[in-house]
Order: sequence, then structure tokens, then C-alpha cells
Amino acid sequence: MNQTIPKEQNFDYDVIIVGSGFGGSVSAYRLSQKGYKVLVIESGKRWKAGDFPKTNWSLRKYLWMPKLGFYGIQRINLLNDFLLVSGSGVGGGSLVYACTLYVPSSKVLNSPLYSKMGGEKALLPYYEVAKHMLGVTENPQLWEPDHLLLETAKSFGKEDTFRRTPVGIYFGNKKDPKDPFFDGDGPDRDPCNYCGGCMVGCRHNAKNTLDKNYLYLAEKLGAVILPETKVTSLIPLNSKGFPDPEASGEFGYELETNSTTGWFGYPKRKFRSEQVVLSAGVMGTVGLLLKMQQENKMIRLSEKLGDTVRTNSETVLPVTVPSSNNADYSRGIAITSSVHPDENTHIEPVRYSKGSDFFGVLASVMTDGGGKFPRPLKFFWTMIRHPLYFLKAHNPFGFAKNSIILLVMQTVDNSVRLVRKRRFIWPFQRTITSALSTGEPTPTYIPIANAFTRKLAEIVGGIPRSSLNETLLSAPVTGHIMGGCIVAETPEKGVIDLENKVFGYENLRVCDASMLTVNLGVNPSLTITALSERAMSLIPPKGTSVPYLKFEVKRGFDKIISFKLTKRLVKKSTRVK
Repeated sequence: MNQTIPKEQNFDYDVIIVGSGFGGSVSAYRLSQKGYKVLVIESGKRWKAGDFPKTNWSLRKYLWMPKLGFYGIQRINLLNDFLLVSGSGVGGGSLVYACTLYVPSSKVLNSPLYSKMGGEKALLPYYEVAKHMLGVTENPQLWEPDHLLLETAKSFGKEDTFRRTPVGIYFGNKKDPKDPFFDGDGPDRDPCNYCGGCMVGCRHNAKNTLDKNYLYLAEKLGAVILPETKVTSLIPLNSKGFPDPEASGEFGYELETNSTTGWFGYPKRKFRSEQVVLSAGVMGTVGLLLKMQQENKMIRLSEKLGDTVRTNSETVLPVTVPSSNNADYSRGIAITSSVHPDENTHIEPVRYSKGSDFFGVLASVMTDGGGKFPRPLKFFWTMIRHPLYFLKAHNPFGFAKNSIILLVMQTVDNSVRLVRKRRFIWPFQRTITSALSTGEPTPTYIPIANAFTRKLAEIVGGIPRSSLNETLLSAPVTGHIMGGCIVAETPEKGVIDLENKVFGYENLRVCDASMLTVNLGVNPSLTITALSERAMSLIPPKGTSVPYLKFEVKRGFDKIISFKLTKRLVKKSTRVK
């Protein structure tokens, strides 16, 4: 930090972190380890295991729609090009995600940009740290959907790509509830009972959510978490301590906040911080910076802000069997296995707990895209020609129990832009939506995905389904939005540099999915964690300016993790007990 900051400049915190998801949680713990006074601001609520809804029909506890009085863990945003589902609450997306933690392929880790970070060899140590902290282990048990997935993959000649998922769940001994991950420094835990409720909120204390590792340990070191609070403004300060749109952030930042659960946004508060880490996810981080850019409160931001937003080229396609089959596909954990029907496509079977049929209201008949006729016209033609199929495909009840839900992801290169404007569905204020990018648009129809789903339906004797938003609005479901503040070498190509620092601003970093530059083709949570670990390793301990030229992972972790800093012959340890 620049030492010319005037003595009269008073900061509430050394670092304020906006958002408590994977990037924010990593930042909170690592910066607390290094002696910084840290505040984490989270718009959602703090949850205990027993407070989560029993099913996702409990809308007030499941959905995050604060204007309607719904204060749950699941956000839903309809943009022009996709329907986005994401998390809300202390722990961010970890509360509602499927616990699936893959390392991307060598092709991704050695892609041009990541090669500039050292490529696979340099990045894998950070993945190892992330896997340790998140308690990654292989799914120990296969279920009927996994065997059916393998059988379907065989028909495509791809049975050799089948594998069990690496997941962040505790499967241990119920007789010993003590912390199994951090030598007693973490919270007590209970083993998974395979109820399938990972994405409704784990009520059984088995899922390795961020409030049970990074955030828990950060709070033990003094970090403060402020839930139910949204940052509405971020303004750099000048040398006299005044908010100044022309300032570079060298002298800190002022953040304005509203309550997300209080009447009319009250209490409204202001905080000042020497440094800021933005970790509010793509919609939160990019949305806030776009707002500041449009309001001329941060005039140095790159013109690339909002560009190159990706969805993992994702879609969700269920196969539902008749209830008379007495099948129960809800047992297990959220995602148990995966296959690759071709070199660009990754498919996983997803499940919700029995009775959690909320997303069944979006299910619809499977309708292919392409060809001479618009997809909505094909949809209505199917309704006329196959009325019985149409009725079955739109029945939401029994969705979780009777359906194998396929999550399809691809590594192909496509993207959209995020823009902030008034929309017909909410004209009262500007909101974030998507617009066409200069490159390949996000696909709304993936032929291999539909073919695989139909084959699975044939094998199991069920019906293939898509979703209303995909067939009628050309907006497939995604839970993996990425980009918008992408990493680059110059501000002409991206928003943040190779150390996650925002171009044009001092002491401002981005650590969340908005930093990712390519479609990973796998669930991105582990990559967000690993790249955030890398970014935090480059920040020296408070009161020093020792650069991090080397990062070592030490087994034993001496109370969680050990960093080793080297500057020629100078060595400094930042271990915190």
C-alpha cells in the first residue's frame, strides 16, 4: 500500500470483501491469516443446517426474491440469452451448488492466457490447496442413474470416459462427529445420508459449504461477516479522503450499502477501506462495476467490462419415467458421475431430494432447434401431434423422484456481453441482462445433448424433456455463468491483470467467476477457489512488501496451510495458529 496516505485518513477495515462465495471466502481467510482487518459483506442470510427448507417448494426459504419477502438460497435471473440460477447467503453458491469439484483438462489449463500464469504446472499446486480446503473426495457410491448413464455412453462408444465425481462432502463416521478436516480447528460434522438434498441446502451437516471451512476459519482469526447487506456504490478516495471519480483508489475506497431485508433498504451504511476485493459473482461484481461506470463514479474502468461472458455452453435435460415404475432417482448426492459423449461435451446426472419438484414447473417437451421452422412453432406442433406426451412432459409432480436430470456442459468457444439497461420485465430501474457478443453466441440447442437424452429415455423407458425457457425463449438454464471481468495482459483486452488487480485502480481486485476467461467444460467452483488462492498468495502480509516469488503446499498444513515467501535469501512465514 502506498505510504503517502494522510494520517487523518480513517479506515473501518484494511480490506472489505464484497461477497462470500468461493473467491470471497478464500480472500477472507488468507488475508486474515496475513494480519489484515477484514470485513465480508454478503447480501444473503446466514444459515444453519436445520434452517434449510425440507423441499424447494418452501419458496420463502428456498428462493432469493427479497422484494417478495423470499429470503432463501436460490437466485433466479432471466436474461436475454439464458436463465441463470445462482446462490445467496453466507457461503454464496456453496449453499446451493452440487458439490462437484473437477480440475479442468490440461487443454484448458495450458490455454494461451493460463499459460501466461505458468500453465498447468504452475496452477496445479493451487488446485491441491483448494481440494484440501474443500475436502474433495471421490463419490463412494454409484446409483441407478449412474449405471444408466454408463449404458447410454456405451451406445456412443464412450464408456471409457465414465468416472465418479470428485465432491466436497463428508462421508465419514457418524460415531465421531468431531472436525474431520482441520485437526479440530474446524466445526464438528455429520456424515452424508444420501438424501439427494445438496442443492436445496444440506440439512444434515455433511456438505462442505464455505461456512464450514474458509469462512469458519476466517472468523476464528477475526474476520467480520455482515450478512443481509448489499453494496450499492464503490467510489475511490483522493488524497484528502473525499470520494473522487478521477482517483485511482490509491487512497482507499468508500462503499455504500443497503439492507436487503430491511424496510426500504434501511439501515443504509457507509464503510471505508484501504483495499477491496470484489467476489459477488458475475451478476454482483460486473453489475456493480457497470453501475459505477455508467454513473461516472469509476471512470478508469476498461471498456471491456461486461465482455466475454460465458455459460459453460450449458443446458439441462431431464428424462422422466412413469411413477408406476417405482423408481427413485432422488437417492444419492447431487452429482455422482459423468461421461464425455464427444471431445467437447461433458454430461452429469443431477438429482434433487424427493419432493423437491419446483424446477419441474419449467419442464417441457423436447424440441430440437435449427432447420427452417422456429423452435416455438415446433413446440406447438408437438403439442398438437402428441398431446399425451405434452401433458406428461409438463407435469411437475414427482419430478425429483422420477427423473434423471442431465447437466450438459461444453468447452466450445462462445460468449455474450452483459449490459445494464431498463428492461420491459422491470422498467423501474436499470438491471443487468445479456446482449450479443462479437464472437460465437451461446448455443440454445446442443444436438449431441438432445441425442444423448433421447437415447437414455429409450433405455430407461421414459420421456425426454427440455425446459420452457429453452424452447420458447431460446434461453437455456445455466448455473455456471463466468466472465465479464476477464483476466488479460492489457486493459484493451480485459478488466483485471494476471494478479487479479483491476486495471486503472490500486488495491482493487476481482476474485470470483467473472475472472474466468474460457468455458471450462466442468463445474467451475474448484477453479474459482484455486485461482483465488493464487491471487491471495501474491498479496504480502500486512506491514510488509515482500513479493511472493514462490508458493509451497506443505503436507500437514500446520494448522490448515503453510505459505512460504521467498525473496532471494529472505524467508518469511505467515503461518497462523
